[in-house]
Amino acid sequence: MQTGKRVSEKSLSQKTIVITGASSGAGRAAALRFAAHHCYLVLAARNTEVLKSVAEDCEALGATVLVVPTDVTNVEAVEALAKRAAEFRQGIDVWVNNAGVLAVGALNDTPMAVHEQVIKTNLVGYIHGAYAALPYFKKQGQGIIINNISVGAFLPVAYGSSYSASKFGLRGFFESLQSELSAFPEIHVCNMYPAFLDSPGIQHAANYTGVSLKPAPPVFDPMHLADAMVQLAEHPTRSTNVHAVTPLFKLGYALFPRLTGTIMEKVMRTYFGKAAAIAATSGNVFETVAYGNSVHGGWNNSLDVEARKRSMVKGLVVAGVLATGIFLLKAKKSWL
Repeated sequence: MQTGKRVSEKSLSQKTIVITGASSGAGRAAALRFAAHHCYLVLAARNTEVLKSVAEDCEALGATVLVVPTDVTNVEAVEALAKRAAEFRQGIDVWVNNAGVLAVGALNDTPMAVHEQVIKTNLVGYIHGAYAALPYFKKQGQGIIINNISVGAFLPVAYGSSYSASKFGLRGFFESLQSELSAFPEIHVCNMYPAFLDSPGIQHAANYTGVSLKPAPPVFDPMHLADAMVQLAEHPTRSTNVHAVTPLFKLGYALFPRLTGTIMEKVMRTYFGKAAAIAATSGNVFETVAYGNSVHGGWNNSLDVEARKRSMVKGLVVAGVLATGIFLLKAKKSWL
């Protein structure tokens, strides 16, 4: 058992950090943020050439980097990733589960193979990560698993059924694992619930809606999520709502599930009726793509001022509805 390394110490210098899905979006942002702490970084994704580019950026920031091309749907590949990471610096301190894909479309318009691959990547891929990392953590007596899950673990998305299934499944799996690991106080499972990100995820999505996709505002900077990951590596906690709107979305669905779901479906259906038509695509669900490999998706830059104002008004309306609902619930209790 290693006794000299303590993940809970504030300094991340010399720690070994594994990041899956490190080639773009939140994973690339996390790599850059951890690199600034002069960590030993093990970067995993399917796109080898892009990973090498990320590694160069991280090395320029002072990190020592190992690139391990990995498909997280393959348990043998993930176990090999863990083995190489442990040999890189005599153990693993932090494992960041981040690799994910998205498919948008009505259930029967989307091929079953796409649904299955979304769940294999988003849910089973994270399970593979925990399965591979935990033997090293138990041997060391310490370690941190950070899971980038999403507010989608509480808020089902119409026309994204397999994505929602994967996110709800992640929350259940890792909350169960947290209980299972209660006898290991220095092994931490940290679940993160960010809101919608300004990342290339929508560009990469499998799309069977027949129209071009873009996220509804507001979308948030992935670097903010990466900062939260670094903070968890320094001070691990069980659950983190990364953005202020996450609790509102969670509470809104908890109080008014049918209304929330109906509103979201109508908003999306209205958008589908106005957006530009495109051919169906499986995106990056099965294979890597040669576009959208940056941290940001550029969505915030493309939103005009009026769109931002409308999103703020919608947020205020949602907050008002939630506040009213809470008031009525409290009033009902006081009357009983």
